Amino acid sequence: MATFTIRGKNIEVTPALRDYVEKKVGKVTKYFDNVGEITVLLTVSKDRHIVEVTVPVQGILLRGQEATMDMYTSIDLVIEKIERQIRKYKTKLEKRFREGSIRTEMMTPPVKPVEEDEAVVIKTKRFVVKPMDVQEAIMQMNLLNHDFFVYRDDKTEDVNVVYKRKDGKYGLIESGV
Repeated sequence: MATFTIRGKNIEVTPALRDYVEKKVGKVTKYFDNVGEITVLLTVSKDRHIVEVTVPVQGILLRGQEATMDMYTSIDLVIEKIERQIRKYKTKLEKRFREGSIRTEMMTPPVKPVEEDEAVVIKTKRFVVKPMDVQEAIMQMNLLNHDFFVYRDDKTEDVNVVYKRKDGKYGLIESGV
């Protein structure tokens, strides 16, 4: 059974809303054996009802966000988005899981107060950089819906970055001497 962290921003998370989220978001657990703590953030901003869902499953992070005029509709749409991600990458993921999975752990440490002359860092993420090949790094980047992904090359052990170019193709930044 998956554990849930459901938070509301400018909205009270009622028992009915909590049950609906757990029922709908819990559907993704049927696709995987090992599901971590599922994080759901429900936000109301003006007339927009925003739902952000993060699901750590077997070494990857599935994430989706949707905004509509109705919270329940936003929940339904974000689950459809995550299920599409799962279907899109299911074959690739199964192949990777057989070979050994990767683990990405993200934490947000508290931000210290800043001097006026310093550049302001709004958000910090820490994660374990696991060895993988370029194709797996691109898959992870697409699963997270990011424009770049930092990884450790499985052959050279160097920390590299893959990124999505404006033309839709991919770029690679290699570190090393």
